[in-house]
Amino acid sequence: MLSDYLTANSRSMFRRNIQERVRSIAPFLRLDHNPYLVINEGRLVWIQDAYTTSDYFPYAQQLPRDGLNYIRNAVKVTIDAYNGTVDFYLAIPSDPVAATYHRIFPNIFKPLAAMPEGLRKHLRYPEDLFFSQSQIYRTYHMDSPEVFYNREDLWDFPRQIADGDTISMAPYYMIMRLPGEPQAEFILMVPMVPSQRDNMIAWLAARCDPPHYGELIAYEFPKEKLVYGPFQIEARINQNTAISQQLALWNQQGSRVIRGNLHVIPIEDSILYVSPLYLRAKTGQIPELKRVIAVYGDQVVMEETLPEALAVLFKGTTMNSHVMESAAETPSTSQDPRAVVEAFRHYNRALEQLKTGDWAAFGIELDRLGSVLEQLAQGEGDR
Repeated sequence: MLSDYLTANSRSMFRRNIQERVRSIAPFLRLDHNPYLVINEGRLVWIQDAYTTSDYFPYAQQLPRDGLNYIRNAVKVTIDAYNGTVDFYLAIPSDPVAATYHRIFPNIFKPLAAMPEGLRKHLRYPEDLFFSQSQIYRTYHMDSPEVFYNREDLWDFPRQIADGDTISMAPYYMIMRLPGEPQAEFILMVPMVPSQRDNMIAWLAARCDPPHYGELIAYEFPKEKLVYGPFQIEARINQNTAISQQLALWNQQGSRVIRGNLHVIPIEDSILYVSPLYLRAKTGQIPELKRVIAVYGDQVVMEETLPEALAVLFKGTTMNSHVMESAAETPSTSQDPRAVVEAFRHYNRALEQLKTGDWAAFGIELDRLGSVLEQLAQGEGDR
């Protein structure tokens, strides 16, 4: 009577919230807090990671947050964003809990091989599982019985500042080239700091791309080497007078400054820290990316875009002074002019990769440049 849009083919969808929809079908599964939306063959599909859990597994360490001592990402769930179709796929058929549910409800679960290939390419390592594993690894990375018993090398999640409050850093996804690997890949990672301290001692990663999906890696820094942690980098950013003055000015102009999460990006043997900065008008609801803060070594810069920040950051490093000093040497010096030319070449290549966003190639060129500069510095010391 009111509209021609309703026809005999129209359908009403109840339980439009995807997690509520999944729980109504399989209430015995525990869901990851972060479902994600992907595109497959022109359709929008939600992917929800689901866990089989227990708190009765014999001789197993309980998780401090919720008391579970058994958790596995045994099920992957897909939900069509348009018609609400829900499919459950067994990702770990050998899991005894999932196998039991499969025998009870044989028509619910499908083998993972039945998932469309386009969706399988979008599968990623789930956050809640990685967080739980990282919690346990804080203690169980110690392989000496005496050190383990005394908790002498206990790790913890770094602190960071969010909306003026100090919170623990959560794992985050990023694309990077792992040390020793030929190309960049999608990973889930989190830094680690010693207990009651803020310097970074290690970082953990979960690989998401096939054929290495599910592999967990721990990279430890030498204990005799000081590597700044996220909270220390936040303090250095706040102590930068140019940045603090600009933030105070924006806060006085009817806007609110919102600091994004600080990302720790390993590049070969070095660490790059990047933090986005947003502005939101008091009368508006949508924040706008206004600046990007980048920290490398002893330098802190703030620019409008990430490429600009990195260009300024690496332009101001000691490589320019070394190269310029080497180029100004007379022919009687011990400096090799070919090394100077090579340093310039790697520097220019690094800037080109920076503009294209190829982080893996950028890291390679930066390392090569560092090697050339070390040779130049040694030559200077031999004179």
